[in-house]
Amino acid sequence: MSGTQTSQDLGKAVLRIVLGALILFHGVSKLIHGPGFVTQVVTQAGLPPAVAYLVYVGEVVAPILLILGLWARLAALVVAVNMVVAIALVHTSQFGLVNDTGGWALELQAMYLASALAVLLLGAGRLSVGGIAGRWN
Repeated sequence: MSGTQTSQDLGKAVLRIVLGALILFHGVSKLIHGPGFVTQVVTQAGLPPAVAYLVYVGEVVAPILLILGLWARLAALVVAVNMVVAIALVHTSQFGLVNDTGGWALELQAMYLASALAVLLLGAGRLSVGGIAGRWN
């Protein structure tokens, strides 16, 4: 494996592991405290309350798969969809806003979404449970 390939695989690993870990914090919080807020938002949008439980797929299952590098592209797609839904249901009023430190009010959500799209396009790399040739990696 060349130095360039090693750097690319390390970069892919850092991207997917950090994305998975940071999203997983949100999922663990929902495991501890329940999906009450998500259920409220989902029902206010006219969706069945059961849809709220999909947050566990997007914020627990998918991040664990990203961290492991197993079905990473599929897991990244799930995280990306989860972020689009979160932005649509909770954050649309913040699209044109700037936060107190001068950044875009949605910069964190945008970074999670962009990172998920990057993993979706790049795959997990060799430093993953699924390996570079693994299905969906």
